[in-house]
Amino acid sequence: MTAPLTPPHRPSSDDNHAWQKPEGGEPAGTPGPYGSHWAPSPEKDRDELRADLRRAGVVAAVVTVAGVLMGLLWLWLAPRVPLVSDNTAVFLSDSEGEEAIGADGTFALLGLAFGAVSAGLVFWLHRRGGIWLTVGLAVGSVLGSVLAWQLGTRLGPTDDVVAHAREAGKGVVFDAPLEMHAHGVLLAWGLAAMVVHLALTAAWGPRDFEGEWGASAPSAPSWPGKAAAPSDGA
Repeated sequence: MTAPLTPPHRPSSDDNHAWQKPEGGEPAGTPGPYGSHWAPSPEKDRDELRADLRRAGVVAAVVTVAGVLMGLLWLWLAPRVPLVSDNTAVFLSDSEGEEAIGADGTFALLGLAFGAVSAGLVFWLHRRGGIWLTVGLAVGSVLGSVLAWQLGTRLGPTDDVVAHAREAGKGVVFDAPLEMHAHGVLLAWGLAAMVVHLALTAAWGPRDFEGEWGASAPSAPSWPGKAAAPSDGA
């Protein structure tokens, strides 16, 4: 008398894959089989988005306010353009001087320095990163540059050159107003911040699936009546 070829109870296809499903109301976002993750709930996504937007707003505001310090440094470090008047017209005191472009160069160097420092601080405080944090850093950098430019020009020598020349008198050298001729230097802060933040994130940022791909995969479940696979030595 021979034994039946088919076991009395054969699990269905749904039972075979039951081990891949969350058991007992598994919370969303917990690790699944082979390093995968179950889909997070919409509420969790909204909470994370609000937190990212708050962090981005704080970063944008702080970086923008830092433009005040940059404007004061620009006013202090930028070379002055000397002017002189003969009571009929105003002339450059040194026609071969390079002070006129020195103000733009100083602003660009300050922008690069502020961009590197702000990106480093943002990465140090928010190592997690994210697209919204990067957007906040970029927006704050541009607004900070504009604030520094306006602050430096308003606190510098008056832009009424004729009145200033009359006040100084004939043959007396006075400073020209602090001006920006190449407005492209306003992007120096933002470009430096993006490059430095991207480099720091690529080098020391968090890695997705870190520690999961190297983990050993769980063994496949064995069902009743399933014979074990023969070993190589058999």
